[in-house]
Amino acid sequence: MKPLVSLWQLVVLVSLFLFSCISAADQSPMAISGARTIDVFEAKQLYDQGAVFIDVRGDDEWKIGHIDGAIHLDFQRDFSKLYGANGITRQTPLVIYCNSSNCLRSAYASAVSVYWGFRQVYYFRSGYFSWMLEDFPVTMQQVAYGS
Repeated sequence: MKPLVSLWQLVVLVSLFLFSCISAADQSPMAISGARTIDVFEAKQLYDQGAVFIDVRGDDEWKIGHIDGAIHLDFQRDFSKLYGANGITRQTPLVIYCNSSNCLRSAYASAVSVYWGFRQVYYFRSGYFSWMLEDFPVTMQQVAYGS
């Protein structure tokens, strides 16, 4: 099923809304209407309960490391696939994350998910870096340093 509004049209509308809420420090908004903002410990509880984690970062960020079991949907390229994804209903708990509170992609993705009718959208604002700091499960690519 194809969305009624293209992803880019929606991004423009959401951007206008979000930019009116964002501080001069380029931090993501504290809250997204229709989504619940969660911290790293609430994210871990949802992880343990089987929520679907969606990483909206780019390919290079994903390849370096991500939350174990997360689905990679690069916001700029792949996120629209969520709209009709098999196995994910509008009642599926979705935890959407990026790197940190300085990354706006998870805010945009959370707003778009709510717009598409997802009912349990969790905006994991502090994101991957906070998850790593707590030593929660991650998948990391081995990086070799020069000799």
